[in-house]
Amino acid sequence: MPLIIEGGRVLPRWAEKNSLRPAGVESSRGAECVRIAFINNMPDAALEDTEIQFFDLLDAASGDIPVRLKLHSLTGVPRGERGQQHLNSFYFGTDDLLNSRFDGVIMTGTEPRQPNLRNEPYWSSLTSVLDWAEGNTVSTILSCLAAHAGVLYSDGIERHPLSDKQFGVFDFAKVGNHPLTGGTGERVRFPHSRWNEVQAEALTAAGYLVLTQSVEGGVDSFMKKRKQSLFVHFQGHPEYGAQTLLKEYRRDIKRFLRGERETYPSMPKGYFDAAATRLVNEFRDVVLSDRREELMESFPEVAVIGSLQNTWRSSAMSIYRNWLQYVVTKKADLAAFPAMAAVYHPTSRKRSAVR
Repeated sequence: MPLIIEGGRVLPRWAEKNSLRPAGVESSRGAECVRIAFINNMPDAALEDTEIQFFDLLDAASGDIPVRLKLHSLTGVPRGERGQQHLNSFYFGTDDLLNSRFDGVIMTGTEPRQPNLRNEPYWSSLTSVLDWAEGNTVSTILSCLAAHAGVLYSDGIERHPLSDKQFGVFDFAKVGNHPLTGGTGERVRFPHSRWNEVQAEALTAAGYLVLTQSVEGGVDSFMKKRKQSLFVHFQGHPEYGAQTLLKEYRRDIKRFLRGERETYPSMPKGYFDAAATRLVNEFRDVVLSDRREELMESFPEVAVIGSLQNTWRSSAMSIYRNWLQYVVTKKADLAAFPAMAAVYHPTSRKRSAVR
């Protein structure tokens, strides 16, 4: 079932794809249709790539479930001229979101600029959305930094700095039972890219259910019910494409060459094959002996791309498919409850469902 973009604002990079179209009078409606607010907070350089990643994943995972997306931006996220122009053309603002109801919300992270997330310029806007989501959605997905901000705001759980970037594709075991992880196997692989973490002990003490976790990768996904909304948190990035980690690695190398970071970035773990590993290590050795930004022209990107595989795709599709099915089921339950209450007979103390 093709994705539907509400508001007639279809992004140019998707205009030629048959699977995505603006909402019209023929658009799917009813209890089985899932309306999702997509809040994209990623930095300008990753803004449009993130759209593609989530659209691709939702399109593949939705199957026969009609999905309608409405794009929103969070007030206060720093933007350049190009990024702001893109948002102005294709996204709705926070006020539009807070005056609406949706079945689900997906909120991405962004690149932190403050050690304390409460000091970020978008903090007030973000927390308003979190409060709104508790009572106006069936389920809410918080990705990466949004997950850290969510648990900090709701339960005071602080994130902990890591000695090095948690970067690569890691194996995780299923440690919590929930329909969201059904059909994924006992172990899953997902990409992570972060400098901080929230820890399992703090999460479980605050009533969260940890779904996937490993010794090397830490906590991957976890969840908690807030009022009527199930909040699902990913410290990693199931939505990433096969080349996303490579792009981030290349960006971090360029930052090193520009003097924007002191150390050469660590290679993403579990990502490159032997041949690609050899090529990027050889490039690193050259750069460390002659630190010049011009050397990025010889980065072996073309040679490496051909070996990259999206080994987490099936697991990502399963989890998002399960999430969409969860939203459909809970939405139907909520729709049935008022109908049952309407035919409640006090004298008989019985309720019967309207058919």
